[in-house]
Amino acid sequence: MNDDAPVARPATRWLVVAVAAVALLAVAFAVGRFTAFGATAAPATPSTASADAGFARDMQVHHTQAVQMAMEIYRKTADPELRTLSYDIATTQSGQRGEMYGWLVQWGLPQASSQPLMQWMAASGAHSHGDTSALSQDEVLAQMGMASDAELDRLATLDGQPADCLFLDLMIRHHQGAIPMAEAVIELGDDARVKDVAEAIVAGQSAEIDAMRSIQARLSCSG
Repeated sequence: MNDDAPVARPATRWLVVAVAAVALLAVAFAVGRFTAFGATAAPATPSTASADAGFARDMQVHHTQAVQMAMEIYRKTADPELRTLSYDIATTQSGQRGEMYGWLVQWGLPQASSQPLMQWMAASGAHSHGDTSALSQDEVLAQMGMASDAELDRLATLDGQPADCLFLDLMIRHHQGAIPMAEAVIELGDDARVKDVAEAIVAGQSAEIDAMRSIQARLSCSG
């Protein structure tokens, strides 16, 4: 850790601690809900074309990139708050990704589908991206808030404040792409466990966006 790392402001430090608490509670709630629900009921298994299955597949893709970016900045940032937040993002989303993988295994469904990314959202009134089969892969990924290969390469080559600020910009956009996906499965899905995790994603990532904007301001990141 660099001895010249900026000292966290109390308000921002409190916000990062709050985000970590939300993340931990969300994971604990989701695990408890999974255990209790499985012990008391046998819900209908979602189909491969269902919103539940589409969300589980697409959010795994989404979370994989978030973990990649978070671990990249965690390894090299000198900012203690950003290091804490990036670790929380990586561990929370790794856990959620594993749970989503497990759902598909339990449902007897493949981890991949021929259905275009986000096509399962087409029936949503507020969060549909339309017929994504008409879009290129890059266009679909951009609508999901995903970073491009060029942006990931740039993040890997930068250090110091430029790396911190680029990470914050990319991860805020990434979260802003995930929240509508979570809201869509809350609207369209049927599996209670899926909806619980989606609600945790909305709450947790909304709090993390606030924390990241606060860090951006402290680091004087340009808009």
